[in-house]
Amino acid sequence: MKETMSDKFSETTLPQPSGSLQPDPDHSPVVSSGKAVWCGRVLSGIAVAFLVFDAAMKLMALKPAVEGTVQLGYPASVLLPLGLIQLACLILYLIPRTAIIGAVLWTGYLGGAVATHVRMGNPLFTHVLFPIYVAVLLWGGLRLRDRRVKVLYSRG
Repeated sequence: MKETMSDKFSETTLPQPSGSLQPDPDHSPVVSSGKAVWCGRVLSGIAVAFLVFDAAMKLMALKPAVEGTVQLGYPASVLLPLGLIQLACLILYLIPRTAIIGAVLWTGYLGGAVATHVRMGNPLFTHVLFPIYVAVLLWGGLRLRDRRVKVLYSRG
């Protein structure tokens, strides 16, 4: 019988019963030590710092956020909803148990940003691909610090 990714995923992430109340690091879904984990935290931290800054600017309706939003063809009234969406995605991404769903939601949000920049005819490397750079930091950081994501990339 051929093993599917879902079989491999469930076998890898489910904790094994033990007599100890301490979590078993070999079966924990979140990696807890090592250089790769710290590198993942740094990568995630860079992306999160940018996204916190961006969400805060939108939530406070600061002049640069309003001007940028209007230049991209959106009304200024979308700032609050976009800022709230960003805040929700950030919270989900920062909670280890929901980090994957947070990354998936960020991927969708950032895909919309790419589409907006393509529609506006903005420069490729500085504008169109910038959301992709952020997504790479989010997923790369998560890949290095969370075993569940490693399973998605592993060969079977």
